[in-house]
Amino acid sequence: MNNKFSGVDTIGNIVVNFPKAIETFKEYNIDFCCGGHRPIAEALKEQNLNESTVLDRLNQEYESFKDSYTSDIDWRTASYSQLIDYVVQKHHTYLQNELPVLGQLVSKILRVHGEHHVELAKVHKLFNSLRTELEAHLIKEEEVLFPKIKQYEKDPSPELLDKVLRTITELEEEHTGAGDVLKELRRITEQYQTPADGCTTYGLTYQKLYELESDLFHHIHMENNILFPRLQALKGAHTH
Repeated sequence: MNNKFSGVDTIGNIVVNFPKAIETFKEYNIDFCCGGHRPIAEALKEQNLNESTVLDRLNQEYESFKDSYTSDIDWRTASYSQLIDYVVQKHHTYLQNELPVLGQLVSKILRVHGEHHVELAKVHKLFNSLRTELEAHLIKEEEVLFPKIKQYEKDPSPELLDKVLRTITELEEEHTGAGDVLKELRRITEQYQTPADGCTTYGLTYQKLYELESDLFHHIHMENNILFPRLQALKGAHTH
């Protein structure tokens, strides 16, 4: 078997070539969205994981995936508009629906269980700071960045690309901030484990926070590892 991936491959590049690797990375707690630019070997070393074990598994899974690969869209070559519409319809819609629901649930479990579970005050604070940041972030993408990219696709110019790239830099920093909050939420909830005395609502809240993490990781991956690098690669493409 010719191995597809090696230790020098970046985490983001592995996921771009093989989206199913996300599940494996999540299992090993490897950050594939904000940490996507790092070589896989570096992340494995940091986590004290055996490089050959993880790479063998990824390569075997890729072989099976390749054989059953069907008509999934290759986002590396899809139009910018198609990629943007997918991110908005799938990920932005999810957040717009789920953030208000989660806001109510997080407040409810703090009210009912906060006295005996001091970490819930921190969960409440972290979630609400994340929610505020994300709401502003989605507006910036939908009202500023995405229309500029669609405009650039129709009528490319170095000035417009420059504006797009500046906004991308700001959004990447915001992604890192969101990723940090998610890591902290996972840590203080002990990987979203509902305590023994937790009620059904407690369990539902943690399940929904876990789903939020999962969806955000996919969302950030689509932008940080696919959409943004494709545009950044065009820097200098306009020669006078």
